[in-house]
Amino acid sequence: MGVTSRRRTFAAIALVATTALGLTACGTSDEPAKAEDITLNVDVFGNFGYEQLYKDYMTAHPNIKIVERGTGSQLGDHTQQMTQRLAAGSGLGDIVAIEEGTLVEFQAKSGQFVDLAQYGAKELSGNFLPFKWKQSVTPDGKVLGLGTDVGGLAMCYRTDLFKAAGLPVDRAEVSKLWPTWDDYINVGKTFKAKTPNVGFLDAVTNTYNTILMQKAGQTTGYTYYDEAGAVTIDTNPAVKDSFDLATKILDAGLSAKLQAWSEEWNAGFKNAKFATIACPAWMTGYITSQNGDSGKGKWDIAAVPGGGGNWGGSFLSVPKQSKHQKEAAELVKFLTNPAGQIASFKSKGNLPSSPQALDDPAVKAYVNEYFTNAPTGEIFGAGAKSLKPVYLGPKNNAVRTEVENALRSLEQGKRSAADAWTAAIKDGKAKA
Repeated sequence: MGVTSRRRTFAAIALVATTALGLTACGTSDEPAKAEDITLNVDVFGNFGYEQLYKDYMTAHPNIKIVERGTGSQLGDHTQQMTQRLAAGSGLGDIVAIEEGTLVEFQAKSGQFVDLAQYGAKELSGNFLPFKWKQSVTPDGKVLGLGTDVGGLAMCYRTDLFKAAGLPVDRAEVSKLWPTWDDYINVGKTFKAKTPNVGFLDAVTNTYNTILMQKAGQTTGYTYYDEAGAVTIDTNPAVKDSFDLATKILDAGLSAKLQAWSEEWNAGFKNAKFATIACPAWMTGYITSQNGDSGKGKWDIAAVPGGGGNWGGSFLSVPKQSKHQKEAAELVKFLTNPAGQIASFKSKGNLPSSPQALDDPAVKAYVNEYFTNAPTGEIFGAGAKSLKPVYLGPKNNAVRTEVENALRSLEQGKRSAADAWTAAIKDGKAKA
């Protein structure tokens, strides 16, 4: 074979190879590209009960890895970190939890969050109680976040300590003991007479906050700010009435004087240092985690004095810092849909803000084995649909902290009731 023949042969081979490559490329062009591997960081506080939901979502979306950050942390630390990272322009998760008490504060920074309406959120408004949906929408119509839970109120109590004090332990009978907060105080006096070394309640601040949210929901509709933005610590009767009841509780010597969310408070659960605790639905998960196996069957749940109310509840939002806004928004919708809220309720006791979830037989019939088989779905869900919104102003948490500090100084015997009230007004206004 001559040189010319070899050249023709090589040319023919090259043509075949080139054609084959071209055919191969054409054959794969219509195949779907492999989805990009994505990590979604979810910043929370406390326990939202999403562990199984994350697993289910990652199974359905193999390219997505979910990392929850901040589990078990306190709200104050979480909020401070969020504020700092918003200001820095980096460091926030793809999804962040915002508690109702700080929602107005972050609504003022809504330009730094994704409007979830861009991802179909407005079509989901029927998945949430009307007041919960209203809270999630900014004044200019953006959907800042989607609701998780609401904090329907009850009273958790230790049956072993009630029995030791000669009080009834059946939840229906216990509920009859205290239709009002004054009745609750009188029961506490009976308890203390029989068991002087144990507090009737954990900390006056938790009880005060419960009373305040209840009274505000039943009367003014706000706590430390009215909806026009005026500071109302010293003009809102709901605040003064709640403070006065807290003072009565302390005058009766009913508090174990444990600072809420402290290590001493956590130990108080395990060591049976108090008999009752004001109990929003989410508190049941906290009690379970702090008491552990040793507390199972020693707790039950009765009606809260004063006629129901709401304390707490959160929202999931997507900061604009996220590099995966669409994927984060889809995960938010999954976690907050009725099925997701039911799963969270079963896991940590977080009461759904979804009417569909509240009506679901799995919620209505649910009993909490840890709390002596208390029908928590019935107890907490009964009044959830009639809950009224309570407006919490732009610096609600900062003001609340000062009022709590004043009450704590009274609890510790460092101030008189009159001086504590004066300090609550002065220091609260300074932080407003």
